[in-house]
Amino acid sequence: MDHYLIPAAPARAEILVINSRFIGSVDYTPSVESAKAFIAQVRDEMSDATHHAYAYLIGFGASVIAGMSDAGEPSGTAGRPMLAVLRGSGLGDITVVATRYFGGTLLGTGGLVRAYGDTTKAALAVVQHTERVELEALSVRITYGDYAAVRRTLEIYQATITDEDFAGDVTLMVSLPAAQRDVCVGALAEVTAGQAVIKS
Repeated sequence: MDHYLIPAAPARAEILVINSRFIGSVDYTPSVESAKAFIAQVRDEMSDATHHAYAYLIGFGASVIAGMSDAGEPSGTAGRPMLAVLRGSGLGDITVVATRYFGGTLLGTGGLVRAYGDTTKAALAVVQHTERVELEALSVRITYGDYAAVRRTLEIYQATITDEDFAGDVTLMVSLPAAQRDVCVGALAEVTAGQAVIKS
């Protein structure tokens, strides 16, 4: 998938279940390393909590990497229901940490499954979404005479110029949505009468 929904910014929600506080923290994590860093950050921030269960999805669709932990809760009562909610959310590159402050009353396995699932739902209900678009980098070498036409063409295909080098020719470093690459390269060849030198 070259585009899918991701969290736009960190978010947090809290629910109370029979005196136990459950705090759901969610963030955008495009790699397993960033997911682990976010989990560690939440653990450090609320180091006095009883449990920090988590679930994450890196990527989206068929090529997703998933991870979860019950963090000391009975097996299958925390990470699994959290992951199930994440899988049904339509979001990718996401980590949720459910922090529990024990309130003195045991919830039982069914109660825990509901509580961790509901904590994840609460966090997802407040998180803002944005679209992740896979970008591709190109180097485009052109003549000075083609510069204006090439810039206009790049704008049409949502390309961003990340660097420009003005020497004998003009070399543009460009970032553009991967889905637009082929049609943009074709358009650049057309406006430069085949003179543009384009490299990935």
